[in-house]
Amino acid sequence: MVPPSPARPTVAPPERVHAPPGTPGTSTPPASAWALLRRGLARNKARLVASFGLLSLWQACETLVPVMIGLIIDRAVATGEVREMVVWGLALCALFGFLSYGYRFGAQIGFSVMQQEMHRTRVEIAAHALHPRGARTSLRPGETLSLATADAELVGQFIRSMGFTVAAVISLAGASWYLLTLDLTLGLVVLVGVPMVLALTQAITPAISRHTEHQQSTVAEATGVATDLIRGLRVLKGIGAESVAGSRYRALSGRARDASVRSTSTYGAMAGLTQGLSGLFLAAVAVVAGHRALSGDISIGELIAVVGLTQFLAEPLGMLGDISAHTARAHASARRIVVFLHTPHLVPVGDAHPHSGAGLRLTSVTAPGLNRVSLDSRPGEILGIAVTDPAAAASLMALVSGSSSPVSGDLTLGGLPLDELSLAARNEHLLVSPHHVDLFEGTLRSNIDPTSTLAPAELDRLLDASACADVVSLVPEGLDQPVTPDGATFSGGQRQRIALARALATDAPLLVLHDPTTAVDAVTEHRIAAGIRELRSDAAGRRTTWLVTSSPALLAQCDRVLLITDAGVTGEGTHHELAADPTYAEVVLR
Repeated sequence: MVPPSPARPTVAPPERVHAPPGTPGTSTPPASAWALLRRGLARNKARLVASFGLLSLWQACETLVPVMIGLIIDRAVATGEVREMVVWGLALCALFGFLSYGYRFGAQIGFSVMQQEMHRTRVEIAAHALHPRGARTSLRPGETLSLATADAELVGQFIRSMGFTVAAVISLAGASWYLLTLDLTLGLVVLVGVPMVLALTQAITPAISRHTEHQQSTVAEATGVATDLIRGLRVLKGIGAESVAGSRYRALSGRARDASVRSTSTYGAMAGLTQGLSGLFLAAVAVVAGHRALSGDISIGELIAVVGLTQFLAEPLGMLGDISAHTARAHASARRIVVFLHTPHLVPVGDAHPHSGAGLRLTSVTAPGLNRVSLDSRPGEILGIAVTDPAAAASLMALVSGSSSPVSGDLTLGGLPLDELSLAARNEHLLVSPHHVDLFEGTLRSNIDPTSTLAPAELDRLLDASACADVVSLVPEGLDQPVTPDGATFSGGQRQRIALARALATDAPLLVLHDPTTAVDAVTEHRIAAGIRELRSDAAGRRTTWLVTSSPALLAQCDRVLLITDAGVTGEGTHHELAADPTYAEVVLR
């Protein structure tokens, strides 16, 4: 009988990876889906040899069971020899012992390899997604998570299924050899029939691969949308868009359901075809064996052995039929993983290092939404940047973060092109804090001060500057209060204050903040503006701050403000000086 699969374990979330280059998950990714699958077999070769050998022993013993029963009938039952009955009975017990332990330990080793390979694949996906330079991909976070769970699981299962395939081949080879030695006609029927059955079942394999890839893609898309909906649930409720968002998710979920049904139906057709053809083939073998027994060419014991062997052969035939489906599904998932692993890094880097106190400068930069923009900041300055077009502001943030490059013009840090700087140099001199807030599971303390290096007095100062002290004081745990994944239990304003505190905690030489207070009330916004001014003002010129915002409270605290329109930088001065400009007033004053 076919052994049950071990219980499916709970998949742990991918761990944060900081492995050095050259370790699994950080080396050059496989060139193709087949290369990914072959790599899983190659790097577990020693243990897989042991697993495949034990599983082959299990199937060989399964094959010998009907043969031994036939021998017992001919040599003990038919003759009435008690001694023969005892000897062959003990031999049968020993055979079942080898059979049982062969499967037990072979499956255990194979299952362990499967789990470890799934984990290593998840780590590799996580390492690429969490690389300091980022990954340039259109996948949503939920879709990436689907790669690291469902797709990685199918790739791991492929390795385990290969063990049963090898065992099935050994079993069929042993059965064919026995039947050939017993009766040439029976042996030839098996040798011709098995390849025919397998060839016919392969016809449906390409459809399984296509449908599985489509299924995984639609499920990942639905997962990504569901993740986005959960993250933005408060906003959706606030604008009354739950029904629209729900309709969109239902449509995507319906597509995922239809794709899953189609994939499962194809797999079911494959299983049905395999079982049907196997049944017809085995019936033909039984008919031929019965005819040979009636003709006196084989004994009663041999007939019973052939009938038992024929019934047993349904199992290895089913295994060989299933491997096509398993391989097709694993190949589809492996292809999705390889495509993701080959996505380029988001931030280009070089190996240059600017001098200390380096400033960021844009010279005649043209990019989406920006037209020949030139701007520079003085050391120690708090520079406000008001942009008439929000898309242009986002484009500016993408430029200074390094995730996009200008169409024309120069973007330099310390006189060196930004894309020629090493990643360490960027991190040392520049921190860009985007408008979108990401919080991580843990505590408030671990989100604000991940390295736990801030002194209590320093921590109190930046909590006051970001108005995050209010969030800390809401619960008795204070900074040790738990933070759920993505900070879903905090309001938008609270999330912004936590993110601002985290940015200020770095004490970066050049800090760029994008709309850090859009979700807080006016009173809190003024407190934050004054706090940023107090914390980041630096007459010595060690700290420079850019505020890309349309908030009058923040801009009023800036030493200088630039106005960027579709014509470039069209205004410069303090907030109060620019307030007389109608364009500036339209963007800022409210």
